[in-house]
Amino acid sequence: MTETYSVAELTAYIRQLFDTDDQMQDVWVEGEVSNMTRAASGHLYFTLKDSRAQLKCVMWRSSAERQSYQPQNGDAIMVHGAISVYEQNGVYQLYADRIRPAGVGDLYLQFEQLKAKLDAEGLFDPQRKRPIPEYPRMIGVVTSADAAAFQDIQNVLRRRYPLARVILSPTLVQGQEAPAQIVAALKRLNEHTDCDVILLCRGGGSIEDLWAFNDENVARAVVASRIPVISGVGHETDFTIADFAADLRAPTPSAAAELATPDSTELRSTLAELTRTLDASAVYYLQQRHQRVADQVWSLRQVSPLAQIRNARQRIDDWTARLNAGQRARLRLLRERLAARSAALSGVSPTAILKRGYAIVSLSETGERIMSSQEAKPGLGVTVQLHDGEFKARVEDKDSHERYSRTLF
Repeated sequence: MTETYSVAELTAYIRQLFDTDDQMQDVWVEGEVSNMTRAASGHLYFTLKDSRAQLKCVMWRSSAERQSYQPQNGDAIMVHGAISVYEQNGVYQLYADRIRPAGVGDLYLQFEQLKAKLDAEGLFDPQRKRPIPEYPRMIGVVTSADAAAFQDIQNVLRRRYPLARVILSPTLVQGQEAPAQIVAALKRLNEHTDCDVILLCRGGGSIEDLWAFNDENVARAVVASRIPVISGVGHETDFTIADFAADLRAPTPSAAAELATPDSTELRSTLAELTRTLDASAVYYLQQRHQRVADQVWSLRQVSPLAQIRNARQRIDDWTARLNAGQRARLRLLRERLAARSAALSGVSPTAILKRGYAIVSLSETGERIMSSQEAKPGLGVTVQLHDGEFKARVEDKDSHERYSRTLF
C-alpha cells in the first residue's frame, strides 16, 4: 500500500530536498524584477520572471543593507542565493543574498572582489575614519568644473554657510583617464591648501559612468588624504568603492555639501539663544558678585578700626552717662547728708541758742568770751550778744548790785 503523507509532511520533505541539494544552495538566476516591495522590517520581497515562468524571491534586511545596487521594477537583474520552500504557503522561493544588474556581471564581480580586498586590509574600518570639522573655513571640491554637481554644491554652500571659502580641484569624473586625474586632484588639495574638508562628487549615471570611483588607486588616495573626505557620487541608491573609503558618505553631491556645513539659519538662532543666555548669565554673575562685595564690605566694616572706634566711642558715652548719673546720685546723697548735718548743726549753733534766750558775753576790750563767772570782775566792760544784736554792759558786784544800782539812780 502506498504511504500517505500530510500536507505538512510532504512540504517539509520537499523543502529538505532543496536544502540538501548543493546546486540549489548556490545558484544565480537571471530575470526581470516585478512586485518589488520593501517591508517595514527592511526585508525585500520581489518576483523574478521571464516569458515562460516566475520565481518568488526574498532578501533579508541584513543582506539588503549591504547592497550597493537597488533594483527597480522592470530591471533585468541577476540574483544569487539558495532555493528553499516556504512551508506555510507551500511555495518554493529564492532566498537572495546578492543582486546585480544583468549584462554588467563582470563589473559587479570586480566591484565585489575589490571591495572585499580593501575591506580585509582595513581601509573601510570605521575606527580609521576621521570626524568632519563642524565649522569648516575652507572646503575643497574634487569634481568636473562643468558638472551640474559643482553648481549644486555651490548653491547649497551659498545658502547654508557662505562663510566657507570653496576651492575647486578640477578633474574628469568618468572615462579611462578619470581615476588618475581624481588621484591628482586629491593630492593637489592635500599638498597646496589648508582645506578643512574635501567633497569628492559627481552626479548620477550608469555603473559604467561611475566606474572611475570604483578604482583601487582612487580608494587608496581617499584613505591617504590628510584632509577628511566626504563622498557624494551618483544618486542615493548608487554605491562606489570611494564611498566605503571616504570618511563620510553622502547620497548626492548636494547632500555632501549639506553634511560638510552647518545651517547658517540654525546658527543664527543658536547664536541668538546663546546671546540671551550669556546676557542672563552675565547679569546673574554681576548680581552675585555685587552681593558678595556688599557682604565683604559689611564684614570689613565690622572688623575695621573705624567700627572699633565707633564702638569704643559709644562705650565711652555709655560709661560717661553712667558716671554722670552716678556722680549726680552721689551728689544728691551728699547734699542730703549735708542738709541733714547742716540742720543738726543749725540746731546747736550759737545763733540758734541765742534765739532761745541765751546770750554770749565777751570782754569789750579784747572780744574774748567770758567762759566763767570768775572771769567777770566787777567794773569790767563786757559786750552782751543776743540773737538780734548786742549791747554794752559793766559787771557789778553781785552782792552790791542793788546798792550800786541805787547809787546810780
